[in-house]
Amino acid sequence: MALKQNFIDYVKIMCRSGKGGAGSVHFRREKYIPKGGPDGGDGGRGGHIILKGNPQLWTLLHLKYRKHVIAGHGHNGGSQNKTGADGDDVILEVPLGTVAKDFNTGEVVFEITEDGQKHILVKGGRGGLGNSHFKSATNQTPTYAQPGEEGKEEWKILELKVLADVGLVGFPNAGKSTLLSVVSAAKPKIAEYAFTTLTPNLGIVNYRDHRSFVMADIPGIIEGAHKGKGLGLRFLRHIERNSALLFMVPADSENIMKEYKVLVEELKKYNPELLDKERMLAITKSDLVDDELKELIIEDISTTIPYVFISSITSSGIDQLKDELWKMLNKPVEA
Repeated sequence: MALKQNFIDYVKIMCRSGKGGAGSVHFRREKYIPKGGPDGGDGGRGGHIILKGNPQLWTLLHLKYRKHVIAGHGHNGGSQNKTGADGDDVILEVPLGTVAKDFNTGEVVFEITEDGQKHILVKGGRGGLGNSHFKSATNQTPTYAQPGEEGKEEWKILELKVLADVGLVGFPNAGKSTLLSVVSAAKPKIAEYAFTTLTPNLGIVNYRDHRSFVMADIPGIIEGAHKGKGLGLRFLRHIERNSALLFMVPADSENIMKEYKVLVEELKKYNPELLDKERMLAITKSDLVDDELKELIIEDISTTIPYVFISSITSSGIDQLKDELWKMLNKPVEA
């Protein structure tokens, strides 16, 4: 039976903003002013389609089946220079880390990163001007007004990049899901075959003195991921949102530094800016090697990256790992 996928990080929606209301053609008519001037009001603007950040949301699942999003039309202007009511806006609440793109060009329109942050995804049409705007010295009684501007119909892409303090980076079966299940209350699916994790899992890691940080188990990278091999591009985009990266390589790997360098190279080819993030290497499954083999591994490890031996099975090195990650996340900012 297929697993139900509740983590949706990509949706395509058709957005139709509202048409602006028409300006009014009207003349002031009162008992003692039979030939008053023009007093036609402006039309109201059409409804916008707006995205709003909501930190309580973790997925775009609620938008998966909402293929059409349609805002209200603006109302026509009235007499006595009354402006028509604006069309009803549609506000779509989205998780923090949502990126809005134009479907046809792929261009990034904006990104939602803060609670309550709002951005107009598709603007409503402007309301037309009433005839009172067109009075002039040579035309005291204009008999025309502007129609409302048409709304826009556009396809948009919404993509979610997971926001987390620490992103776990490694090949499939590096032990990422197991680590997350040990250090947090998250319950990711765990099995000994590639691509067990098909969607990012988030966990809150409790630290000393009631402090905590967020860890994301990013699905396993494979060589060639930056070209889209496997599910590479979809996975790599989540890593962009992490503050620090924890590279994970099993202790029984044939060549730990080679695996680490392949992972780094994949990130570099996808987005060189990823390498500006703080990095640490966790050598997982260390319960499988003895002290003598650990010494040989240490000799082979580059001194340019901090490392720690851990075992999620025996919990050895886990406290040290949390200490080092906390220090990394709370380094003083250099002036």
